[in-house]
Amino acid sequence: MTVAEYIANQLFINGIRYVFGIPGGPSIPYLEAFRKAGIEFILTSNEAAAGIMADVTARFTKIPGVCHATFGPGATNIATGIGGALLDRSPVIVFTSEMGEIMINRTTQMNIDHQKLFEPLTKATFRLNTLNTREVIEKALRISMASYPGPVHIGLPADIADYEIIYDPYPDFINEKTIPNNDINKIKTLLEASRFPVIAVGLTAARLGLKKELLKLLDKHRIPVVLTPMAKGILNEGHECYAGVLFHSLSDYLGELFEKTDLVIGLGYDPVEFNYESWIPDVALVHFDLKVTDMPSSINSVQYTGMPEEWFRMMEHLNISSVLSQKTVIEGIRNEMNAVFNGFTGHFGPAAALKALQDELPEDTVITADVGSHLHLIGQFWHTGDKGKVIMTNGWSGMGFGIPAALAAQLNNRDATVVCITGDGGFLMMAGEIVTARRYNLPVIIVIFSDGELNLIKVKQSWKNISPYGTILCQDDLFGSGVFLGVKVLRADSSATMHKAVIEALSVNEPVIINAVIDPEDYQWLIVKR
Repeated sequence: MTVAEYIANQLFINGIRYVFGIPGGPSIPYLEAFRKAGIEFILTSNEAAAGIMADVTARFTKIPGVCHATFGPGATNIATGIGGALLDRSPVIVFTSEMGEIMINRTTQMNIDHQKLFEPLTKATFRLNTLNTREVIEKALRISMASYPGPVHIGLPADIADYEIIYDPYPDFINEKTIPNNDINKIKTLLEASRFPVIAVGLTAARLGLKKELLKLLDKHRIPVVLTPMAKGILNEGHECYAGVLFHSLSDYLGELFEKTDLVIGLGYDPVEFNYESWIPDVALVHFDLKVTDMPSSINSVQYTGMPEEWFRMMEHLNISSVLSQKTVIEGIRNEMNAVFNGFTGHFGPAAALKALQDELPEDTVITADVGSHLHLIGQFWHTGDKGKVIMTNGWSGMGFGIPAALAAQLNNRDATVVCITGDGGFLMMAGEIVTARRYNLPVIIVIFSDGELNLIKVKQSWKNISPYGTILCQDDLFGSGVFLGVKVLRADSSATMHKAVIEALSVNEPVIINAVIDPEDYQWLIVKR
């Protein structure tokens, strides 16, 4: 096989059916090899979107997402999406074209060192040649999936695609295992002594799909649970143990719960989302994860490193009654949060717009949430129930995530209702992907909370008593038209017109934009000051 044929063959064998990106001249042999192997190349409008779509594809398929970019500017653009895969813990293989051996160290057009570029953004980076092709592809797939999962970069020299690979033997890839140094006696003592624990469930638990295990634990020990934002959906918001989401809207109300807590149990908690020291009360912490994480010396913590089944076996040492610890406190917190949120639905702000969406969308809707003030409300107040799903970025927190994430979600779930909720800032970053939605017949509903500003920055400026500056996006209607890039735009400026727009968007099998023109002042009261 040629290098291009071998790569395409191995990707297909490993279950990969899409490669996202924008090709350059040296990409042509690879595109042809993908086509012949049965892999579809999804052309995006921006390479950053390709990286995001590979990330979200990996979240749905549980196998590496794959993306591709050309020299220089293609590589730097796609790096934004790759940083997201790194800090949001998604297995991704990113291919970039690199100069051939003769030109790699020369001064020439579009030439930068891709190996150095991707080194801090990936778990590993390789430069391919005909001798190491088999080894590199095998390593890249393994490394990307190993805990924590993340991206691996492979540089493709421009002149090797049509060369035959050399089948020289190579040493087996050794996945080094470290023997955990778990202080089991201390963990047992803390668990047995606790009477008012709180469980903090995080990204690792959500990624591993530990919903059933968590519910079984809570059936036996009705312990209050708080979630990190990317763990949203692992526990129904109506479950009696569910207290709320850390960091997001009105999460300061959880302080009442923490005042009575005598132990925090981090269950698959990844500090990349929210460092423990930002919220944990002055009590001991037992942290369960797949790997050792860095902890500040200010926290009295003990870690257990092992597989999830081991975490739950250790949790059997809990020695509390089956009556829900702090049940009244949890109910009070939830009721108060909901009362405050509902108090803002009397006029058309973000709370009213979100409520209209929740009322009209099917319960199994897949929501992709972009970064911005609206994300704080979605994280706390959107109800996933037992069937819904929220896809977001929090470890990376890059604006522009929402639209390409929605396209990937729809591509991998053709029959699902997929809705992107974004601000006008995030929308403007990825507006070109509207054409991508049309090109591949992806009927996503894109809801824009239009307030004409970068509201989250404006709110943070107000916390510092600084007048708004550098945050105005537009002074008038964002669209000024009923069509944008060939896609219908529905305007909503009240709860009634929002309900109507959502119903209309659901009735057509094509991409639709809902321009929800909101009053942003609610955010000032609903976002937690940090």
